Amino acid sequence: MPYFEFYWTDALVEHLAEHGISRDDFAEVMSAPERRGESRSTGRPCCWGETGDGRYLFCVYEYLDEMTILPITAYEVQRPNP
Repeated sequence: MPYFEFYWTDALVEHLAEHGISRDDFAEVMSAPERRGESRSTGRPCCWGETGDGRYLFCVYEYLDEMTILPITAYEVQRPNP
């Protein structure tokens, strides 16, 4: 499991909360994603994964350096069919 530092601002925390996502939810998915990719709309790195309570999240972020992540957005999505 990779280790990351997250750069949180009040605005970012508030934005995630509008989608029902906490800082812990975001960090949990980032630490053990099921899949990584690139956002089609922004080209930023993204990942998908499940939270401990069973929600499947899509998370978009930027790397500030090798260990520091700037969260951009996250929201719950439907899990893809296998």
